[in-house]
Amino acid sequence: MNYNINIIEIIKSTINVEYQTLLGLFDMDFTILEVVVKKLYSCKGKIVVSGIGKSAIVARKVVATLNSTGSKAIFLHTADALHGDVGILQEEDILWIISKSGESREIKELFPAVRNIGAFIVGMVSNSNGYLAQHADIVIYVPVTKEADIDDLAPTASTIAHISIGDAIAMSLKQMNGFSEEKFARLHPGGLLGKKLNLKVEDLAANNAKPSVLQSDLLSQIIYEISSKRLGASCVQNLDGEIIGIITDGDIRRLILKGGDIYKKSAFDIMSKLPKCINNTALAVDAIEMMKTNSITQLIVVDANERYVGMIHIHDIIKEGIN
Repeated sequence: MNYNINIIEIIKSTINVEYQTLLGLFDMDFTILEVVVKKLYSCKGKIVVSGIGKSAIVARKVVATLNSTGSKAIFLHTADALHGDVGILQEEDILWIISKSGESREIKELFPAVRNIGAFIVGMVSNSNGYLAQHADIVIYVPVTKEADIDDLAPTASTIAHISIGDAIAMSLKQMNGFSEEKFARLHPGGLLGKKLNLKVEDLAANNAKPSVLQSDLLSQIIYEISSKRLGASCVQNLDGEIIGIITDGDIRRLILKGGDIYKKSAFDIMSKLPKCINNTALAVDAIEMMKTNSITQLIVVDANERYVGMIHIHDIIKEGIN
């Protein structure tokens, strides 16, 4: 093991080479990119992105970004395409091949099959004299002077540059598709934005108990209900099932501090009237805003007919990453 190398200098040099490569992209012919974006946007079939080696990883990333921002795309490994997977291509598809040199044997062997199918070929290369650059229907030339590797071998700066152009194309298509925040959230239900735009109060209430006491119930029953249901509060209802109030842990503490014969107090005596309620179809993000505005930690959940269906606690929402 060589301990004499200057690790910090290698790190700085790597970042600098990749940074300078990205700056060099501003010298590209952006009119070509504009043509490519419009061609991809008007594609009546699939966008099929292909690569081999490190370029296959770049291609997978480009596909993931396209799919998550409203453009349908699939990945096709260039080598696998030679062993039957090229059958996924159809005439109305666009094949986007990513390669630094554009000279790999697999790319050269793939072209006749793609030409027979009739799919349009977009090449993204950093070698303007390579096979891909000379034979693709349209070529995106991505300038890369050198890799960050001291021996100029390991794909580093070139992969960063290709990913950057892939992102730029995907973002352009996103705008052309009118891909909104709501559409993004539908494709990312597990992410924070997805939860903010999709997670409903009823989704949270369904996991909770449903604490409730009658207006005539005494303190011992109230304490049992609040403690056993673990939400720090209980809804108070009359005999007709109507919501008439709420009792929280705080209400119990204040009652104890006042003293007197507290165990003869009924729920009606202790409760806070006109409790804050929220419809079960409301978003969780709206629920937490209501809680913050009113400085409370629980909300009674009701249905469209104002019937009691459950309760949520602020911790239910925070646990989902919304705050």
